[in-house]
Amino acid sequence: MINKLKGVSRRDFLGIAGRYGLTSTLIAASGLTGLVTAPQLAKAAEKTNDRRTRNSPEVTWRFGASGFNEDNLDIQKSGQLFWVQDLEERTEGKIRVEFIGSNQICNQLDCVNNTQQGVVDVFSASTQNSADGAPYYNVLDFAYMFPSRASQYYFFYHPKSEELLREPLRQRHNLHFLFTHCELRGLMMGRTFRDEPTVSKLEDIQGTRNRVTGTQLGRIAMQLLDLNPRPVAWEETLDALRQGLIDGAETWMGAAAYSGLTPVLSQAVDLRFFCGTEHTAMDVRKFDSLSSELQDAVMESAYTAQVHVQGVHESALTDIVGAYPDPEPHTLFGKNEVRVARLPEEEIRKAEELCAPEYNPEPWERWRDRLNDWSGGHDVYKEIHAIAREIPSDMPVANVKPRRWWNNA
Repeated sequence: MINKLKGVSRRDFLGIAGRYGLTSTLIAASGLTGLVTAPQLAKAAEKTNDRRTRNSPEVTWRFGASGFNEDNLDIQKSGQLFWVQDLEERTEGKIRVEFIGSNQICNQLDCVNNTQQGVVDVFSASTQNSADGAPYYNVLDFAYMFPSRASQYYFFYHPKSEELLREPLRQRHNLHFLFTHCELRGLMMGRTFRDEPTVSKLEDIQGTRNRVTGTQLGRIAMQLLDLNPRPVAWEETLDALRQGLIDGAETWMGAAAYSGLTPVLSQAVDLRFFCGTEHTAMDVRKFDSLSSELQDAVMESAYTAQVHVQGVHESALTDIVGAYPDPEPHTLFGKNEVRVARLPEEEIRKAEELCAPEYNPEPWERWRDRLNDWSGGHDVYKEIHAIAREIPSDMPVANVKPRRWWNNA
């Protein structure tokens, strides 16, 4: 969308959105190909709006999409607009969703609270940032619990994700987990590493100062790895890296690309030490108030969106982000000369032995006991860790078989 909307000025875009609605304009833009002009976008937005409003909705939801907008959803393919369009079409307009992104109604840290308070009905943010307001999200953030992106997708499709993740979120935090994108977090190093050799050993980054999200378990891992976690709001991370106030930021490569960090980055260290999951969830009370027919539609659209994200985001990591060593010049990492540092497996194992609960259990015990209690008595780390290893560690993401997790099949 970044390239194809070059023919539409920001003023024209806002004018079209003001006339036909932001959600209709965003959905229309996502369906256009080639270089788009303002008249083309206006015509598509009008057609989309006519389709979306042909029937009166039974319910209208506000979707607080934190910082997402028409540009960055074309980099990180996390499926929010896809889900909106699929759900509205599937229900023939009985459910209408108004997408409110660009931090207009909530941001990465407070979208979860706004959903719990009924300010918005659906939200998107990372589970790590959401953990500050809904601590059970920490269950995803044990260090090195997931060996690969494939293992993450495998877990989110797995029937046991219901009892290990989704049901406790419903019971404890009034949140109904719908779908997510999957990456693993590393360190995105700023200008202080521009003249340093490409990171090849864990010791190269130990002792650095790094931004951390809202996840309490992520902080434990960083402390054990001597990565000096510094709480910095996502919206302030760019300036902090540019000014050298921090050496790096723990996040995933897709997030670094969609958020505009790449111009100030020097190296992307593929540490893969815990989850990076940009998820979409909703107020469980809104879901429970629906008819069984509409509940089924919400779940089918969530499943369809999950399958969509599994496929298209993997492609985006290669073709748009450049999340691999020596990225192609046309990618965002290539254009900005961001070096991808893929640590040797022996270095990853060294990091794992320093911080993973499997090897260093004591620092995790308090949180592990708390999460086990909240889950209803499961040993959540042990059980998720085992599920993540039911598939080969080198299985491609494309080979993970989608499953309707709520059907227990």
